[in-house]
Amino acid sequence: MSGKLTLEGYRIVLGVTGSVATYRSVDLARELIRRGAQVTVVMTRDAARMVGPMLFEWATGNKVYTEFGGADNHISLTDRSDALIVAPATANTISKMAWGIADTPVTLLAQSFLGRGKPVIVVPAMHLHLYESPTVRESVERLKRMDVEVVEPLIEEGKAKYPPIEELAWRVEAFLLRGRDLSGLRVLVTAGPTREHIDPVRFISNPSTGMMGVAIALEAAYRGAETHLVHGPLSVPVYRGPASLHQVVSTRGMVEKTVELAKTVKPHIVVLAGAPADYEPSERREEKIPTIEGELRLTLRPTPKVAEAVAKVVNGVIVGFAAETARNEDELVARASEKARRYGFHLVVANYVGRPGTGFASETNEVVVLRGGRIVAKGRYLKRVLARLILDEAKSILEEQE
Repeated sequence: MSGKLTLEGYRIVLGVTGSVATYRSVDLARELIRRGAQVTVVMTRDAARMVGPMLFEWATGNKVYTEFGGADNHISLTDRSDALIVAPATANTISKMAWGIADTPVTLLAQSFLGRGKPVIVVPAMHLHLYESPTVRESVERLKRMDVEVVEPLIEEGKAKYPPIEELAWRVEAFLLRGRDLSGLRVLVTAGPTREHIDPVRFISNPSTGMMGVAIALEAAYRGAETHLVHGPLSVPVYRGPASLHQVVSTRGMVEKTVELAKTVKPHIVVLAGAPADYEPSERREEKIPTIEGELRLTLRPTPKVAEAVAKVVNGVIVGFAAETARNEDELVARASEKARRYGFHLVVANYVGRPGTGFASETNEVVVLRGGRIVAKGRYLKRVLARLILDEAKSILEEQE
């Protein structure tokens, strides 16, 4: 697997088979292209009856194959491509792929990719009773033994459905770029804000959505790690169950749950991407404070530090974040370095707070990443890309410690 952070330049073949979910693959092709990949579509006859090849040609800008012949055939397409995704994959296609039957353009191409040892990803979509049939389940397990990555479908309404496009594209991206390189590792992540209640309906918090921490947890899980996510109230989705979720409300709750998991799970990597509130009211009212009381004065006290508590019980790699309103890079680096020294962070991600289009509630983070006091990366990154970079560095540190 490469050290690239994005799919820029990857040549992906999208094999489309005859399912009612066939139309979803148009969106998948477009999302993979947005992430930098070049996409070529190969369709079965049944798929071409569901959705016209012209739509896929428009979506990808490339020729669509519904049959092979001459010099431009399945062998040449395999040779010039990096990976094959079969989505949607019907029961018929899955069984044929598993047992070497190559009587459609997609199953023929699948055998060619498997023979060359190139990555193959399968996305089942069908009625649930078909997906759960002994022959399909046996075929799925057989494909897994052949190192095919099978993306489990979304099970609802009696159907094994095509997963959400964003989730599927992320799974594809993580697998193609890193495989399952974190298999055997345990990763503990914190995410999101906490709430410090003044009364039952009012609280102190911050603008964090949890996007950065969730991105790290998803990336770790997609790469094979046993992942635990301790999170406050989130404003972003956590896709289907790749991580064990542990919800908390207050900073004290985040400290207690993170320390508990650190002791029981014994994580190899801890990433403290949460944004716990630094202060809490000295007194919490048990009943709603009536607004007729007029001016309200609060006395605040510091909350316990998650990083300080975790550092006492974790033997693995600790990654911290430093969100600062620094005026320049030197000031940002100095503050982050001091925080790393104080809490024993092996890696610290320093990010600017208050700059438009980055940080809280944004898809990007403008950061300086420090390892042992030296800058290993800096710039503005999509948070899912930054998550990949952070885990790469944490894994590298872990390997150096062994």
